[in-house]
Amino acid sequence: MSVAEPRRIVLFRHAKADWPQVTDHERPLAERGRTDAAVAGRRLTDTGIPFDLALCSTSVRTRETWKLAVHEFPQRPKTVYEERIYEASPGELIALLNETPDDAQNAVLIGHNPGVQGLADILAGSAEGDARERMNRRGFPAAAFAVLSFEGSWKTLEPSAATLLEYWAPSE
Repeated sequence: MSVAEPRRIVLFRHAKADWPQVTDHERPLAERGRTDAAVAGRRLTDTGIPFDLALCSTSVRTRETWKLAVHEFPQRPKTVYEERIYEASPGELIALLNETPDDAQNAVLIGHNPGVQGLADILAGSAEGDARERMNRRGFPAAAFAVLSFEGSWKTLEPSAATLLEYWAPSE
């Protein structure tokens, strides 16, 4: 696999969580979140991106979101549950993505706001169509995702290095 081929990273915010009397890390998905996670999985499948790797926060709601979304995929990518995604800043998420092995061409990161939205804003040096306008207008609601493309190795991923190809949120 050549590092000259564009790589794609999908930044995927967990679906709507419930608010039971548990720690934030242990919050499960709400009923709407379970529905939206499956819909997001179908929309991710529609992108046609063959994911090699999924990096998922260890929180209950992100793991549940990923389980429901990936169920819609034709092939499940290697999944790594990563504690560092929980409460990570955009800079910390870039550092984590810089560790991605170059044999992974396309990856999905399932995480939390404000980190995921901040990362999408920071990475997108350019955008296709009205993707940035829609993302800026809608923000990054639960179950939203952004598809970005960049060239080079994962180690070279840095602010403004990517193009925002697509943005989707429930009720889009």
